[in-house]
Amino acid sequence: MPFTPQDEIHLAQALNLAQQAAAFASPNPTVGCVLTRDNFLLGEGAHHFDERDHAEIVALKRASAAGRSVRGATAYVTLEPCCHQGRTGPCANALIASGIQRCVVATVDPNPLVRGQGLALLHAASVEVTLLDPCHPLAQQARRLNDAFARFIQKRRPFVTLKAALSADGKLAPAPSTRTAKAPHWITGTAARADAQLLRHASDALLTGIGTILADNPALTDRTGLPRRRPLLRVVLDSELRTPPDSHLVTADADSLLILHAQDPTRFRNASATLSARSAALTGHGADVLSIPTLHQHLNLDAVLSELAKRQILSVLVEAGSEVNASFLSADLVDRVVLYYSMIELGCDAVSFASGFGSSHTLQQRLTHADRVSFSTDLIPNGEDVRISGYLHDPWAGVA
Repeated sequence: MPFTPQDEIHLAQALNLAQQAAAFASPNPTVGCVLTRDNFLLGEGAHHFDERDHAEIVALKRASAAGRSVRGATAYVTLEPCCHQGRTGPCANALIASGIQRCVVATVDPNPLVRGQGLALLHAASVEVTLLDPCHPLAQQARRLNDAFARFIQKRRPFVTLKAALSADGKLAPAPSTRTAKAPHWITGTAARADAQLLRHASDALLTGIGTILADNPALTDRTGLPRRRPLLRVVLDSELRTPPDSHLVTADADSLLILHAQDPTRFRNASATLSARSAALTGHGADVLSIPTLHQHLNLDAVLSELAKRQILSVLVEAGSEVNASFLSADLVDRVVLYYSMIELGCDAVSFASGFGSSHTLQQRLTHADRVSFSTDLIPNGEDVRISGYLHDPWAGVA
C-alpha cells in the first residue's frame, strides 16, 4: 500500500510524541507509536527509559486500557520495531500478537542486532510493512531524533556537536586585554541564546575547557526549565585541576559535574601533591574528578569520549574556547557544527573560533569544498542572529 496523506498525518503525530519524550529516552533511542483503524486513534505512546516499555508496548497497553481492540489496525512507528530480547521483549512480536494488519515505519533501526530483522519478522507474519525512503522528510526527522543513538550503537562513542556563538567576523570573544570581569560576554541576542539552551536540553553532556571556566565563570546548566530523565552532565577538560571550588560551575550543581585532569601530572607545572589537594577540594563539593591519559601534552580526546561512553552518554555538546574547539576539529571528532552569528564585529585581535583554523568562515569553506558537509542557514525566530548548522559525519552512514 502506498504512503498516503493520512499516513503522513499519523506518522507525524508519532514523531511529535517521540520529540516530546526525547529527554527521557537516553540511552535508548527516541521512539513514538500511533495505532489507528479507519483513521480512528486506538492508542499512542512514546518510550521513556525509566518506564521500560517501548513506544509500541505503551500504545498497545493504552488501547487495551481503553477497551479498544487493535486487530486489523495500522501501527505508525518512528523507528523499526525491535526483534531481540533486551530489558523488554521484542516489540515486533508484540505487534504481531496484537493482530495489526499494517505497520508504517519512518526508518530502520541502526542497531546491528535489529536492522532489517524487525521488518522481516513483520513480513513473515503477513503484516504489510511500509518503510519510508530515507530521503523522505519524515524519515529524515526520525533519523535526526536518533543521531546520537545511531552514532553510539554503531561506534560506541558519543555523538559530538560543536556549538559556538560568533561575531559577524567569525570571532569567539573579545580580545582578552579588553575584558576585566569573569563573566560571559554575550555576542548573540536572547532568542539565539534560548535556541542554544534547547541544544543543551537535547544533550546528555556539555563539555568545555578550563579556559572558559576561568574566563567566564559559567554555570553551564540546562536553563530551559523543561523536564529531563537525568541531569545534564557538565564535563570540564582541566589538565592541572585549576577549577576554582567556589566557581559557579561547582556551586550550581556539583553532583552533575565531571572534571577530567591529566593522568601524568609531572608533564605540567603543578606537582602531584598539589593536584591531590585540588582534587580533594573539588570532590568535597560533590564533583567527580577523574584522570585521563594525555596525548601530545593534552588530554586524549578519544579517551575522554570513551569514558563518557562508559557512562552511557550518547550525545555531547561542546561549548568551549578556541583551543578545545581546535582540538576536537583536528582530531576529527566533531559530528555536527552549530554556529550562531550575530551582527556585531569584534575585530582582528579578538579570539578566533578555533586556533589554527583561521576564522569560522574559513573552516566552513574548507569543509564545504572537501564535500564533507553541507550547511543550512536559518534566521533565529524573533531575533536578528543567524544559525548555520551542518554535519561533518553522518551517524547513519551505511544504514540503508
